Formats: sequence, structure tokens, C-alpha cells
Amino acid sequence: MDAKQFEKISRALSDPHRIEILQAFKNRKDCLQCTEVHDFIDLAQPSISHHLKQLVDADLLLPEKEGRNLKYRLNEPVLDNYIHFIQGFKTNL
Repeated sequence: MDAKQFEKISRALSDPHRIEILQAFKNRKDCLQCTEVHDFIDLAQPSISHHLKQLVDADLLLPEKEGRNLKYRLNEPVLDNYIHFIQGFKTNL
């Protein structure tokens, strides 16, 4: 992971609503549609769409087209790389 991707993910994770959205995905362990996210998060539909776009742009969520709708799932390899990158800041004493 390069510094630019790390920064993009960090910015996406800096919003508490996006953290809530990621937790909803983690708890569901499956794909979610935008309308299903609304069941977990008390935000207007346009706000949820905005937050989902930010998470997709940071590669934290992967969109999947299903008819006219999009389903999203966690991009676990990117999350793993992000965590590994952060762990590289620790000093081993």
C-alpha cells in the first residue's frame, strides 16, 4: 500500500457515519444494498449514497450491479493491507 492510498482510506474512515456503515457490513457478513443500509443508519438516502461513494472511492467497498441497483460488499483484502500498513508504524522493543 502506498501513502496516497493510505491517506484516501484514512480520510474515508474519518467520518463516524462511514464507520457505522462499515460496522453494518461487518455484522451482516454479506452484500448490502443502499436501501438496506438505511435500516441500520438513520440518515437520508442521499447522505447514505454519498458515504457509500466515499467508501467505494477508497476501495473499502466493492459495488456489484444487480439489475438497476447496486449491492456493496467489504473489500477485505484492502482492509487487511491498511491494517498491516498501520502496524508497520509500531516499534518492536
